[in-house]
Amino acid sequence: MHDGSIVSLAVRDPIYAAGERIEKVYFPIDCVLSVVTRMVDGSQIEVGTIGREGTSAIPLMLGATTSLNESYCQVPGRAIAIDAGLFTELKTIEPFRQLLDRYVQAYVNMLGQLAACNRLHNVNERCARWLLMTQDRVDSTHIRLTHEYLAMMLGTRRSGVTIAAGTFQHAGFIRYSHGVIAILDRSGLEGASCECYLVAREQFGGFLRIVDPIGAKASAGFASCSQIWLPSGSLI
Repeated sequence: MHDGSIVSLAVRDPIYAAGERIEKVYFPIDCVLSVVTRMVDGSQIEVGTIGREGTSAIPLMLGATTSLNESYCQVPGRAIAIDAGLFTELKTIEPFRQLLDRYVQAYVNMLGQLAACNRLHNVNERCARWLLMTQDRVDSTHIRLTHEYLAMMLGTRRSGVTIAAGTFQHAGFIRYSHGVIAILDRSGLEGASCECYLVAREQFGGFLRIVDPIGAKASAGFASCSQIWLPSGSLI
């Protein structure tokens, strides 16, 4: 069987393009992937994010080979990459399939929650929620991201994100410098966030575990696909 590999993803590295066949599947380790919808005028908005709780393979899990959305790396880091064909074979393994089904259910639940969040909660609350969710996924207090990018993620103007970031920085919750957001006071951000962060923790809490990519095997390249590292931290 073919091997998987651990890859380093940079900001805007493509995961899959809208309408094109999906060739690779990624399991984030400490990166975050963004799923975006692009309008006719070229504007785009984030409609989903994927961290170490999940996989980029949702279209494949639902029987498709393409997606109307596009996906790319949002926060740089590492991921496990395997061929889409291999993933299709692996998803027939019952324990793996059950885990994937649980993840899809949690993902769909969060899509509904975030749709309500974007409509009902102010930019400060949404910004705090996004920072907390991202920190959970990268397991670091430092997040590489610009205001322009964060504005696109939140579906708001850059000026709104600048005000929110300035408010958090003045309160001592974060420090922003040269495209890096440092989280200084997590409890402060939790107090500033809307209820949606706690919902996210409830939905994905069982998947958000510290992931050491197969320990020493990682340095020598990824093992065979008979030892795929699942989002829950277990091996096939």
